[in-house]
Amino acid sequence: MAKARLSQEGVVFALAVALFVVFAATLNNFLTAGNLIALVRSVSILGILGLGMGLVVIGRGIDLAMVATMVVSLSWVLSMAQAGTPFDTALVYGALLALAIGLASGILIAYADIPAIFTTLAMGLVMYGSGRAFLFQIDVQNSPGGVDWFDFLGRGAFLGLPMPIVAFAVLAALVALVLMRTRFGRFVYAAGDNALAARITGLPLRPLIVAQYVISALIAFLAGVVMAAAVSGMSTRVYNSTMIYDVLLVVVLGGISLSGGRGSVRNVLVGTLLVGVLLNGMTILDITYTTQNLIKSLILLLAITVDSFINPRDEQTSQQSQGDI
Repeated sequence: MAKARLSQEGVVFALAVALFVVFAATLNNFLTAGNLIALVRSVSILGILGLGMGLVVIGRGIDLAMVATMVVSLSWVLSMAQAGTPFDTALVYGALLALAIGLASGILIAYADIPAIFTTLAMGLVMYGSGRAFLFQIDVQNSPGGVDWFDFLGRGAFLGLPMPIVAFAVLAALVALVLMRTRFGRFVYAAGDNALAARITGLPLRPLIVAQYVISALIAFLAGVVMAAAVSGMSTRVYNSTMIYDVLLVVVLGGISLSGGRGSVRNVLVGTLLVGVLLNGMTILDITYTTQNLIKSLILLLAITVDSFINPRDEQTSQQSQGDI
């Protein structure tokens, strides 16, 4: 089993490198500074969201509310800032909103035993509708000017690397540390691998599930901060895009098993690289939006099918519903 997962990582990484080389050799605009900056920006946002989704999927869940959390919380932050609220204060309010969204999702999944896919799908719809109705009215919220650290996060560089990528790398290191070196991380893997056995051994399964969705929501908020800094604003139309499916594609294509208990930050990294290069190349090729969605959906379906063969659920684990997809 380990060999299969490592092989999948290697194949995905090789495909990403090969795709990058092919696009660089055949597309005139691929290696331009403007396009590489756009590629870095999109990869960093997808990757940060993938970290949150990956953590939840390892724990045998799914969070379809991540993009809604990102859009609503940051649009509210920017709306408050435009209305005169100090930007740092607005960020605190936005983070608290994201935390509340994750907490509500986690409680419904862990304590009401509602499947995660339905809970988070509904939560995303509720939050987006509520945000448009009560928190902000226009589609595009612009970032405030004169916030030096925010401007640096979006357009600055550290050791020659654009700050969005640096932010992604730092957060990836933190998530890897949590998953591999802490008791919480070990509990996430144990619960994802076999929730019934984890409960029997005394793991606090319900609070653990809640914590996963809170962390996922906060990571979505951080992704929104990076996106707003990079593009100088937040568009609510992002919620109506296919971004959440791109995030799922990053996670599944990278090799994190939907059956839970398997995967790591490394899988998110290789999945992000491949999906980011693929999306960028299709955009330069001027492939229509509908065709891009068709290609991505077929790849996602293939990746899920392969995952079901590589990491099948046995009869015991398939009957465990608490916190499950």
